[in-house]
Parts: sequence; C-alpha cells; structure tokens
Amino acid sequence: MQKRTISGTFLRWLFLIVSVAFAVSMVYLWTLQTRLSQRNAANLLRLNIQDVRQDVIDASDANLLSLTRTIAAEIDNGAATDDAGLASLLAHYDVSEINLVNAEGIIYATTHLEFLNFDMHSGRQSGEFLGLLNGSATEYVQKYQPTTYDPTLYRKYAGVCLANGGFVEVAYDADRFQDDIDHIVVGATHNRHVGENGCIIIADEDWNIVSDRKNNEGQNLSVTGIWIDRPTMPEEVVFHATVYGDACSCMYVFSEGYYIVAVLPENEILLQRDTSVRLTAVLEVLVFLTLFAAIYLLVRKLVVNNINKVNHSLSKITDGDLEERVDVRSNTEFASLSDDINATVSTLKQYIAAAAARIDQELAFAKNIQQSALPSVFPPYPDRTDFSLYATMDTAKEVGGDFYDFYLLEDNELAFLVADVSGKGIPAAMFMMTGKTVLRDYAERGDAPADVAVNANDKLCDGNDAEMFITAWTGFLNTDTGLVRFINAGHNPPVLIRDGKASFITQKTNLAFAAMDGVPYREQSLQLEPGDLLFLYTDGVTEATDASEALFGNDRLLTVLSSEFGAGEDACRNICGSVKKAIDDFVGDAPQFDDITMLCLYYAGPEADGAANVSDGTTKKLSVPADTGNLEQVVAFVDEQLTSADCPQKAQSQIDVAVEEIFVNIANYAYDSEPGDVDISVSTDELGATVEFRDAGVPFDPLQKEDPDITLSAEKRPIGGLGIFMVKKTMDSVDYRYIDGQNILTIRKSF
Repeated sequence: MQKRTISGTFLRWLFLIVSVAFAVSMVYLWTLQTRLSQRNAANLLRLNIQDVRQDVIDASDANLLSLTRTIAAEIDNGAATDDAGLASLLAHYDVSEINLVNAEGIIYATTHLEFLNFDMHSGRQSGEFLGLLNGSATEYVQKYQPTTYDPTLYRKYAGVCLANGGFVEVAYDADRFQDDIDHIVVGATHNRHVGENGCIIIADEDWNIVSDRKNNEGQNLSVTGIWIDRPTMPEEVVFHATVYGDACSCMYVFSEGYYIVAVLPENEILLQRDTSVRLTAVLEVLVFLTLFAAIYLLVRKLVVNNINKVNHSLSKITDGDLEERVDVRSNTEFASLSDDINATVSTLKQYIAAAAARIDQELAFAKNIQQSALPSVFPPYPDRTDFSLYATMDTAKEVGGDFYDFYLLEDNELAFLVADVSGKGIPAAMFMMTGKTVLRDYAERGDAPADVAVNANDKLCDGNDAEMFITAWTGFLNTDTGLVRFINAGHNPPVLIRDGKASFITQKTNLAFAAMDGVPYREQSLQLEPGDLLFLYTDGVTEATDASEALFGNDRLLTVLSSEFGAGEDACRNICGSVKKAIDDFVGDAPQFDDITMLCLYYAGPEADGAANVSDGTTKKLSVPADTGNLEQVVAFVDEQLTSADCPQKAQSQIDVAVEEIFVNIANYAYDSEPGDVDISVSTDELGATVEFRDAGVPFDPLQKEDPDITLSAEKRPIGGLGIFMVKKTMDSVDYRYIDGQNILTIRKSF
C-alpha cells in the first residue's frame, strides 16, 4: 500500500481546518448581521413615528392655540365673562371647556362649575400654566392627556394671557381637534416612505384608518393585517405582523388621539444582512484560499530543501533579472526542472522584447489617432469676433480618457464640451472616441440639449459590457445673446470669470453618460455677459496630487483664475497655461496620476437683440417680449442675480417656480392681439430678494382670485388658480398694483 506523503496529509488537515473556520465565521456573521439589521429597522421605524407624531402635535397645538387667542381677544374686547357669556363662547367656538384665571392663579369664571375658585397652584397639570402669571410666557399649550379629575377623559388645554392680567384657559377633546387637523394627518403619510417600501398608517381611537397609502381611509385597522393590544404591547417596541400580505416589522405610538403605526417589510430589513454576508463570504473564500495556498507552499519549501535553491533563482527572475540561470542538479527531476525553467526564461525574453516593441508602436499610433481626433488649431475661428476659445489635454499615459470638442451648429450657435471617461489607457481612449462621436452626431442633427444627452446616453449604454461611463459638461452658446444652455452629466462645475473674479457656476448634476439607460437629463442655462470667460476642466486639475498626497483643490484653482488675463484667444491661452503651470509647481516631482484637460471660452458680445439688461446698483432689470419662448432667458437672468447675492438653494428654487408661473401667465393672457413687453427687475439685499414684473396688458389682479380648495381631489377641484396660490404660499409677500396703465406685480422672498 502506497503511503501518503507529508504534503498530502498536511493538505487534507489544512482543508478541514479552513472549512470549519469558514463555517463558524459565517454562522457568527449571520447572527450578528441579523441583530444589527433588526436594530437599524427599529431605529428607522422609531424615527419615522417620531416625525409624524411631531407633525400631528404641532398641528394640534397650533390649532388649539389659534382658538385660544381668538377667545382671549374677544374677552379683552369686552365679551361677557359671566356664565352665559362663557357658555356662548363655548358653543360658538365648539370647545370643551373655558376657564378664566386671575393674577393670583384662581379660577374666577368657568364653564365647568366644579372648577370655580380652583387654585391653579394646587395641581400638577394646572401648575404647568403658572408661567403665564409670572411673566415667563404669554402662551402655553399642554399635551393631549387624561384629565386629573377624570382619568378616563382625554383633553388638551391651552392658555393665553389677558390684557388686564390673568389668562384664559381653553380645552377641547379628541373629536373636536381631530376634525380640524384630519387633513394634515392625511397628508402626513401619503408621501412618506419608511425605507424603500415601508409606510405609515394612522388610525383614530376607534381603530378607524385616517391615513393610509393604500387608500383605506374610514375602514378598520384590521384590514391592513395589524392588530394592537395596548395593555400587552408597549409603544415604540417592534412587533411583527403580516401587512397587506407581506411579513413586516411594525411599531406604534398613541398620540393626540391617534394610533401612528410604522411598517417596514422584513425582506427590506434583511437585505443589508444578506448583502453583507454574501460579500464577506466571497472575501473569506478568497482569503482562505490565499492562506491555504501560502501555508501549503511554505511547508513544501521547508520539507524539500532543493526547492529553496530553485526559489532563490526564480525570485531573481521574477524581480526582472532574466539573466539568472537555475542550476539545481542533485537528481534527474531537478535537473530537468532547471533546464525547463532556463528554456522558458529564454523564450519569455524573446516574447517580452517583441511585445514591448509592438506595444510602443501601437501606443504611438493610438496617441496620434487620439490627438488628431481633437481640435488642435487655435484660434479655430479666426474670423469670429464674438467669441474665441482655447483647449489643451495632457494625458497621464500615452493615451487617455479625457476629451474636449467644439463645433458650430449654426452661425450663431457654438457647441463645446469637456468630458472624462472612467479608467485610463487604451480602453478609456476607445470609449472616449465613441462618446465624442455620438455626442457630436446628435448635436449636429439639431436635437435640443436635453435630447442630445438622452439619446447619447442610451447609445453609449448599448453594448457597454465594460461598464465604463463618461462625465461631461456640454454647453450650447447663442453668440447673439450670450445664453448658454448646458447639460451637466456628473462633471465638475465650470468656473465663470467676470470682472477678474472667478466663481463656480451654480448647477444641478445629472447622472454620468453610459451609467444607466433611460435616464432623463435636465437642461440648465447660464447668461454670459460681454467680457466673460468660462473655464471647463476635468478632475485631473483639482485632484492633482503632490508628494504628500495633498490635492490641488478648488480654492487654488479659483485663486489662479482670479487674475487679469486680458481678452480674446490670448486670455484663453494664458488661463490654460497659468493653470497648468500652477499645477506643475504644486505637484513638483510627483507623477501625474490623471489626465489634465482644460477648455476656456471668451465671450465678446454682442448684446442680446431681444433684451436689454441694465444694472442699477443692487437692482438689475431685464426687458423681453411677452413670449413663453423667453422663459429660459428670464429664469437665467433671475438666477444670476440670486447667485450673486448668495441666495440659499431652497429659496432660489422657490423663487424660480414663482417667476416661471408669473411670466407664463403674463405671456399667455396679458396681451389680446399684438404682443407687448415684460419688464423684470431683481433687487437684492442682505435680507432677501424682490422681483417686480411690469406689463402694459389687460388689467388683472391675480390676488383677487379665490384660493383653490386643496383638500379636494384633483378631479373635483376646479381648473386654475393653483399656480398663483403656490406663489402666495412660497413667497413672503406678494403685491399687485395698477399704475399709469401698467400691471405691477411684486414678490419678496427673505433669505
């Protein structure tokens, strides 16, 4: 019987140990990740419940406080405070209780006779209102809770100070305040998701559903599959139920007379666990296989001494010393091994030499092809005086994945772009050529910028097995007006240089090209003024790294660009040269890790024919024909002023929506036959912005139109009125005047 070798026996035992270790680690990881996922789910459920509960409490507090203020105002204005007077107020405002408290904290008039002459200092709940007597507060709202005198009765109290001292205390119960805030409760859950597919369900004290994304309002909570037993099921503790046919983790609280239930599907909770376990399993397999092989080879090396001699020579060969010779000839097998190794090395040297020569030749050829595909003659349009540009590309390797391009689509429209392909070398260069061609084809076909992006993205996704992608900034300049319509596909924001001051333009970023098909792309716009410079670049500029791995960064780029460069093509060339020199000085001897590509555009004018843009201190004005085709120019003009005033993004978005609604209404309805002009002025200060619209059209006050009932469904709500309603809700003030034959509509938004 043939005996097992030492290496064979060791191999079997090592395999057994590794397998057991792998199984134990997987069981432990599965248990740990399950607990972690459940804990995260509980925190997510609790957070969503707390958000909705706070919304309900805030709505309830505001509603009761408003009623209490109104009642206090009537009492301050002389309303009767005897039994009949308070009873009248109680019935009129449909509240549950009214108490009048004097400056000493004694109830001297009440609709609940048992409370007459009650000292507010003597009770815990009543004592919460004493801050209204000592001057520390003028209003106070108490949470919805059982009353001290009747624990089965839930009520909510609010107090407001009276002008002549003391305060009025008003209470209502769940039925009353729920009637007032039900519409808020309904809206609190319809658009709220817990995780990806979870939801919030709200039911009243009788278990009738008030708000549910499945539109089961009015039905019993049991139709969802949820059952709650308050005595045995504490609040904010996870319980499990089958909700609408799916196994879910749930959590509830009872607040303000509502049961607020958060639901999260179990399969979503365990997704994180399953992903983590799968990833760890793959990594452990790789680690264990590597460890297995390393230990096995190490044992063989210690047992077989001659392997050390072979490995010594092989180490030199693998380090690049192909002149090393293996000469171990203690027996026939090692002699044959030495000869084979030496023959293999000789053949490898021949292959390496041939491959190196071929690769050098192919790379040189590829570099020439890539360079020839990019515009390289500057100035490219020497006869044009309205604009000029200059571009450069320095690759990190022989060929790169960056590219730039520019071309005239019409006599007054210039397309220009800078892009960066993921990866480097030959694959990136090939994909770069494809992307450049596809983008240009769709642009020259006459597609709108957004359509160019959508069509190019779908084309690049088709057959993209390497899963490469392209970030790009593509602009379309109208040389007559200076308006740049652009698409940003995941790229760095360009720098606008105006009056010697450089700043990044405000933009919204779309998904990179070839990352996912069927993606919509949003067109944006930028208004250039005569003398403006626009600098485009790839991340090789800002992410250039020195020997200490510090980045060149955005601040250094803005510092370089905030200089005087002159005008025209010389300014564009000087800017690109100055940035490259600043990068070289910063990087020093550190190697270039990424392609560096830059394009600079100078806009000389002329002024836009259809519009006059004048500056008036902190006020800028624009006059355009009342045509919806000018909407983009109007929004771009307003955005430019807001950006200069450091307007927050949220406020700017709200102003944009209001400007669009007002301008479109004027364009569509102000003039009956012959179209007229619209004058828009934007005034900014440190507190906010004011936008004024003037037109000589038909007199019309939009503020006189009755607000739409937004509680009605879209089918039942009359058409119209929603736009100006949104303007009034989002702006801090909206004013209309008709003076000297002009409609003047003014909106104001504070920052």
